[in-house]
Order: sequence, then structure tokens, then C-alpha cells
Amino acid sequence: MSMKYHRFPPPLQWEAHGGSKGSSETMGQKHLVLLTCFWVLSCALLLHASSDGLLRIDLNKKRLNKNAWTAAKVARQESHLRRFVGSQQSLGASSDDIVPLDNYLDTMYFGEIGIGTPAQNFSVIFDTGSSNLWVPSSKCYFSIACYLHHRYKSAKSRTYKKNGETCTITYGSGQIAGFFSEDNVLVGDLVVKNQKFIETTRETSPTFIIGKFDGILGLGYPEISVGGAPPIWQSMKEQKLIAKDVFSFWLNRDPDASAGGELVFGGVDPKHYKGSHTYVPVTRKGYWQFDMGDLLIGGHSTGYCAGGCAAIVDSGTSLLAGPTTIVAQVNHAIGAEGIISTECKEVVREYGEMIIQLLIAETSPQKVCTQIGLCVFDGTHSVSNPIESVVEKQKRGSDLFCTACEMAVVWIQNQLRENKTKELILNYANQLCERLPSPNGESTVDCNQISKMPNLAFTIANKTFTLTPEQYIVKLEQAGQTICISGFMAFDIPPPRGPLWILGDVFMGAYHTVFDFGENRIGFAKSA
Repeated sequence: MSMKYHRFPPPLQWEAHGGSKGSSETMGQKHLVLLTCFWVLSCALLLHASSDGLLRIDLNKKRLNKNAWTAAKVARQESHLRRFVGSQQSLGASSDDIVPLDNYLDTMYFGEIGIGTPAQNFSVIFDTGSSNLWVPSSKCYFSIACYLHHRYKSAKSRTYKKNGETCTITYGSGQIAGFFSEDNVLVGDLVVKNQKFIETTRETSPTFIIGKFDGILGLGYPEISVGGAPPIWQSMKEQKLIAKDVFSFWLNRDPDASAGGELVFGGVDPKHYKGSHTYVPVTRKGYWQFDMGDLLIGGHSTGYCAGGCAAIVDSGTSLLAGPTTIVAQVNHAIGAEGIISTECKEVVREYGEMIIQLLIAETSPQKVCTQIGLCVFDGTHSVSNPIESVVEKQKRGSDLFCTACEMAVVWIQNQLRENKTKELILNYANQLCERLPSPNGESTVDCNQISKMPNLAFTIANKTFTLTPEQYIVKLEQAGQTICISGFMAFDIPPPRGPLWILGDVFMGAYHTVFDFGENRIGFAKSA
């Protein structure tokens, strides 16, 4: 990333010359006029360079490969389950802070910052799904990952301040440990003074060995910050370094473009978007979480989120993650290959007609599976085990019948709205059973069929935000060949935290995203 610095012109050098007093005064006046002209010109140039009050951070981009994508999907799922499920089950029960610090292998975008005086440069992921800044420490002796990346050397910084508070951060497949320090952080051409950050001394996940980045710069809310360290944008606000209390992402999804995108602090760049932004309020501080509505496939409702779902915008992942019930419908619509669920097909075969009859009789969809004896639900979630995902239920055997029934109810209800016959409805449900995404794998599609796939649309603030097949299909490299992967991953969080969607780079690439921490809102507009 190229850093941009605003520099004043060097001062004029004066030399003593012999001559008469009048000549000296005349020469002095000329020098004064010349100095004034240079001063006015330099001010004009300086004002032009920073007149919009924006701090721009160039984002680099790396091409994805299939192995990294697959590994990241598995780890990302584990991490998100710990993040959202664990916070419900045992909030405060552990001495470790749990934040999503694994799964950055699937992230395409990163940039550079400097820490210390003089600045020591680090490549970091700018992550809206966490809130801490951390980089490897020169005191990290026993982790391979530290030796493969830049390490912060406090002894070489004139502005370093010792803190010493220790911390351990637990994530999906390992831990990082370290201690807090304070130092100046160079972001673009702004110096954030006395920023509290983590020097890691242990990194146990293979993710950090393979990753092309040195650390993470979290852009989430202080509520999820380990050790109460302020996120960098909060420090910028308190030190009055930016004109407006916002930052915005423009991600360049053109695989052939050299520029990866731009992260802008202090406002938005009109060249990055088209039209105007649609804003939604942040509903839960910590992550950038908001309420969204239905997902439409080719203009048709998928049903599950028609009554509302939670969503977060996460720049730390390339994925679009959502409820299995919807992802299976997406896979069916785009021809993605998944795994065959025997339990799902058995539910449709044995109970499909009964589900149709109960729905026609206007039984509440939340109570259908309870009435036919496949679930023990109170109408909202399981009484015996309220915090359970599809992945976890698959490990428990018979509980998968309950999950399959719940999905079948949504699918059948959608078909009933379209006045389909019983035979067509049951055949459709069987087809969706075959499209259930593998919890630990990916859903591949035929690259030659992309142009025939339907548009998908998220409903946000009663407006539809459309993704074309070219936008939601991710192309990966494998053995020198390009393969095509669905950008959707199954991710199930039950009420009250869910159902929940995670909108990553696939969505943020299509829609310029504004994070307004002054008004606690998020804005979306078509990317330019």
C-alpha cells in the first residue's frame, strides 16, 4: 500500500549579499514577495490535497485458492458458532475473550499500517468483525507464525509505552496470547497517538502461519474489544483526527484490476458509489449488526427471513453465510452440488403430506413439527437444548429429523403460496434435500452456467439489494485451473440471536458500505 503524506515545501534558503542599503531593501522586498507567493501557493496545494478531509487507505488484493477457501470455511463456521452461540450459553463464564480471529485465509483484502516512531510497517486485515489491533511481538519466541511475519520491536520505538496487561483470545481452532502495549499508530498519513494494542507472543493456529497478513486491525464496536482497548476509529474521534465519524469500504471485485479497493476514514468518496446510500440503524453494538428481511431468488421469496432476520457486515470474510433452510434453496436454484441427506428425504416421504395438511389448516409453522412429534419446541426454539446448530444436531443423530422437518415446513409453505400441487411440492422438497450444503465442504457450480443463474436479492430497509451470478459466484484457483464456488455458506443461529446472516466481501464488493459510528448506522449504495 502506498502511503500518502502531506508535506510543506522546504523553507527558502537566504544568503547574505553585499550592496547598498536601498538595493538591500529592494532585494529584501522581492524576497518577501517571493516568499509570500510561495506560501500562498503551498497553502493552496496543501488545501487541494486534503480539501475533502478524507483519509484514504489503499487495499491490496490477493487471489483466492480452493484449499485456503475450504479450510477457511470450516474454521469460520467454528468461530462464528463460538461467537454467537457461546455468548448466549456462557456469557462471562470463561476468563478468555472470544472473538473471531481465525478464518482470514478466505479474505482478499488487506493494507498497511505503521506502529511506533519511526514507524514499523505491518500488513493487516481491516476487520469489522472484531475490535482489537494486534501484531506479532519480537518477544514471540516459540510460535512459527511469528518468525514468518513482521514483528513489533518496542525497543526501537521512541513513543512506546509499557502496559503489560496479559490477554488470551480463543477462536475456532486455537488461541493467540500476548500482552498490551501503547504506541503511535500510523494509518495512512494520520498518527493515532498512544493506541492500545496487543503484542502477540503465542499464535497456535495454522491460519496465522499460512496467512499473508501480519495482524488484524479491528473496526468493530468497543463492546467486543478484548481488554477494553478502544478501536482505532474511536481513538481517531477522540483525538479529532477525522472530519466525520464514519469510515467506508470500496472493494474492487474486478479480478484483473491492480487496485484492490480503498478504505476511507472521515467520510465517503463520491467516486466509489452510484446514487445515494440506504441507511439502517445498528440494532446491537459489538458487531455491525442490523435487521434485514427476505432473501429473494429470481424475485421469489425464500420465506425463512420474511418476518425478519439479523445480519452483520463482516469485512473479515469473503462469504455470504446464512440459514441452511435458505442456502439449500439457493443451491437448488443455481445447480450447486451438495450432499444427500437421508433424514431429510425420509421426513418428506413420511410426513410431507401431513405437513401440507397442517399448513392448509393454518397451523402455525413454528408448531407443525411439534404436532407431528419430530420436535419438542415451544414455538420458538427447543426447550431441551435451545442453543444448537444444524452442524451440532447432525452429530446427535435423531435430532436431525427435527431440523429437517423445520426446513421442510418453510419449503412447503413457499410452494403453497404459489398454489403448487401436492406432487410438485413434495418433489421440490425432495430436490432441496439433495441440495443441502455440506457443513465442512463447498458447493461447486458449473462455470459455464453462470449466465443462466438467477439474480438473488437481500431485502434491507424495505429495498432490494440485488446480486448477479457474476457477483455471488466466487472463482478460485486450483492446479492452474479456475473452478466456481457458491459464495453462500450454511450458518445456523437459533433465536434470540438468530436467524442471522453474515454479509462479507461478496456483498460489500457489490455495495459500497458506510459505517457511521457517529449516528450508529450502516449505509449501502451500488459500487461504482
